[in-house]
Amino acid sequence: MRWSRMEWRTIGAWMLLGILSVTVTTSVQAYKVGVGRADCTGPSVEITFMGYAQLTQRGTGIHLRQYARSYVMEDGEGARVVFVSVDAGMTGHAVKRDVLAVLQKKYGDLYTHENVVISGSHTHSTPGGFLMYLLYDLTSLGFVPETFNALVHGIAQSVIRAHNNMVDARIYVAETEVLDANINRSPSAYENNPEEERAQYRHNVDKTLVQLQFVHARDGTPFGAINWYAVHPTSMNNTNRLVSSDNVGLAAVLLEQERNPGALVGKGEFVGAFASSNLGDSSPNINGPKCEKTGLPCDVLTSSCPSGAGACFASGPGRDMYESTQIIAERLYRAASGLLEKRSGEAREVTGPVGFVHQYIDMTTAETVHFDRATRSAVRVRGCLPAMGYSFAAGTTDGPGAFDFQQGTITDNVLWNAVRDFIAEPTQDDKDCQAPKPILLATGRARFPYDWQPKIVPTQLLVVGDFAMAAVPGEFTTMAGRRMRGAVARASVAAGGRDLQVVVAGLSNMYTSYITTPEEYEIQRYEGASTLYGPHTLTLYLEQYKKLVGALVRNETVPAGPTPPYEDDKQISLTTGVIFDSHPLGKDFGDVKLQPEGAYERGATVSAVFIAGNPRNNLMHDKSFFTVEQLQPDGNWNVVATDANWETRFRWERTSTILGFSDIEFSWTIGANTEAGTYRIRHFGYYRYILGGIYPYVGITNTFSVN
Repeated sequence: MRWSRMEWRTIGAWMLLGILSVTVTTSVQAYKVGVGRADCTGPSVEITFMGYAQLTQRGTGIHLRQYARSYVMEDGEGARVVFVSVDAGMTGHAVKRDVLAVLQKKYGDLYTHENVVISGSHTHSTPGGFLMYLLYDLTSLGFVPETFNALVHGIAQSVIRAHNNMVDARIYVAETEVLDANINRSPSAYENNPEEERAQYRHNVDKTLVQLQFVHARDGTPFGAINWYAVHPTSMNNTNRLVSSDNVGLAAVLLEQERNPGALVGKGEFVGAFASSNLGDSSPNINGPKCEKTGLPCDVLTSSCPSGAGACFASGPGRDMYESTQIIAERLYRAASGLLEKRSGEAREVTGPVGFVHQYIDMTTAETVHFDRATRSAVRVRGCLPAMGYSFAAGTTDGPGAFDFQQGTITDNVLWNAVRDFIAEPTQDDKDCQAPKPILLATGRARFPYDWQPKIVPTQLLVVGDFAMAAVPGEFTTMAGRRMRGAVARASVAAGGRDLQVVVAGLSNMYTSYITTPEEYEIQRYEGASTLYGPHTLTLYLEQYKKLVGALVRNETVPAGPTPPYEDDKQISLTTGVIFDSHPLGKDFGDVKLQPEGAYERGATVSAVFIAGNPRNNLMHDKSFFTVEQLQPDGNWNVVATDANWETRFRWERTSTILGFSDIEFSWTIGANTEAGTYRIRHFGYYRYILGGIYPYVGITNTFSVN
C-alpha cells in the first residue's frame, strides 16, 4: 500500500502535534495551592512596640490590625512547602515551634521546621515581648504572653485556612521596578563595597518588586500573591503609639481590597502579602536625613548634627508619618496591582517540583575558607560570640538612639566599657574576632537571667520549580542580599541543578539582627555594629546556603544540626495584667461620653468617645472593637468599616488607674466615595469585674448623616 503526499503530510502533522502535546504535558507542573489569612493582632495598649527600642513607645490603640498571610504550595508528587508573611517586627524561634505544635496536632508531620517558613514584615509599630532573648525583649519589660499567644494563634490559623483552601493552580513570577519608595540609609557603608561590584547595579538599594502569583487552573483568576520589596516598614516613626502594619501592611490591605470588592478588610478570597527582603539598609524615608532644628543635611558618615542643631532624622514624602505611610504603600500597591493585571503578557510561568532544605548551625563555631580581596589569598574565617557595637546605640536615621553615640564609631570609651564589663566582660579573643567593631555589649557572654541573643540559628531554602526563597534569620543589607541571591543561583547550577531565580526572604524563623558585607562592616554604621557574629557573618551564611542548595539539587539528606535552647521556663515578665475595670457612678460600659455631630461632609472626621474596658481583656481576633454601620432601606445596618481600616483609629486612655476608669476615642475619616446616608458607630468591648470574670458590653452612638 502506498501513501499519497497529502496522507504523508497528514500523518506528519499528527506526529508533530503528538510530540508537541507530550512536550507541553511534561513541562507544565501541576500544583495545588492554598492561601489563608488570619488576624494576629497583639495587645494594642500598655505594651511597648518592637522595633525602635523605645520604652516610651507603648501602645494606646489600633490604626491597622496585624495579619498573618499563608501560602501552601504542593507539587504533583505531594511535596509541600509553606510560606507565611506576618505583620510583626520579626519571627521568634519559639513562635514557630509553637505554631508547628498546633499544626502537628491536627496534621501529624505534614508541617515541620523543614518545610515551613515564617517571615516577619518588620513593622516597627506592633507589640513586642515574644522573642525569648533578653536584649530583644528588654524594652518590652520582658516576655509578654499576650503578644506571643496572639502571634502563635493567628499564624497557625492562617496556615489551617490555607490548608483547607487547596485548589488546582498555576504559579507565575513577575517583576517591576518601584523607583520612588526607598533610599539607602547607610550610603557611606555601601560605598565601601568594591567599585567593580557596585558598577553592576544602577542603584544603591534594590528597586525591584518580585511577585509570585497564584491563579486558578480552571480560569486563570488570581487568588493570591506574595510581593517581595526591600524597604523598612518605618514610615510610622517612633512617636507613633497605635498598632500599625505600616507601609507594607497598608499595601497588602489596598491590594486585597481591590481584589476582594465589597469585602471588609481582612476578608475575601484573594490573599496578598508584601513580605520582607534584604531591607537592612533600605529606608522609606526618601526625603533623606536632616538636622532636626536647622533642616540642613546630616553628616554622611556619622548621621550626626552640629551642637544645637538637634537629632538627625530622615522623613518620608508626606506632610506627616500617616501621609508618608500612605504614599509609600500606594506606590507599592500600584506596582503589584499592575503586575497582576499584566500577568498574561509579562509574567513567567513557574514549572517543576517543590523542594525544601533546613539546617540549624552554631554561628559561634562556624568556619569556612574565604578569598580575601586585600591579600589576594584564601584565608580561614570564623564566627564570633554575639556582640553589639557602639554604633548600635546610635540608632538609625529612621529612629535615632540615646545619649551621644554616633554611627561609624570604631573606637571605644573607658566609661562605657566599664558599664559593659559590669554586665558581661568580653575576652581579648572576642575583641579580636569582632574587630574593627568596638564592643558595647558582649551579649554572647551574657547569660543572666537567660541568653541575650541567639547563637544557634536556622537556615532554610524553599524551592518551587526554578523559584527559590532563601529564608534568612535577620536583616540583610542591599549588597549582602545581592551576594546571597547570586551565590545560591550559581551553587544550584554548579551542583547540576536549574538556574534559580532567588529572593531573600528576610527576618524568617528567628531574629539575629543585621547581616552586612565585610566591607560594610568595616565602616561600623548601625547595621555593621548590629551584625552579631563578626565581620565574616555574611561569608559564613553564603557558604551555608551554597551547601543547602547543593544538597537539595543532589537530593542529599542534611543533618538537622544543634537545636536552639529551650528557655521558656526562664522567661521574666514585668508587664502586669489587667487588674479590674470600672466606670463612674451613674454610667455604664459602652455609654457614649461624646456623641458624633448630626451631619458630616465627605472628607470630614467623625469622632465618638465611649466609657470602656481595657482592650487587653479580649484582642477581638477576626472581629473588631468598632464598626461603622450604614442604615439600609430594609431597616438593617450594614458594616462598612472596622478598626482594621486605614480610615479609622481608636485611642484608649486610662483616666483613673486607682478607680479603673477608661475611655476610648474612635474616629472615622469619611472617604470621598462614601455613600450618602444614615450611619452610626458601635463599640464592642469587654471589662474585667473586680471580683473576677470578664464580661462583654456594647455601645452605640446616635445616628448621623453623610451628605
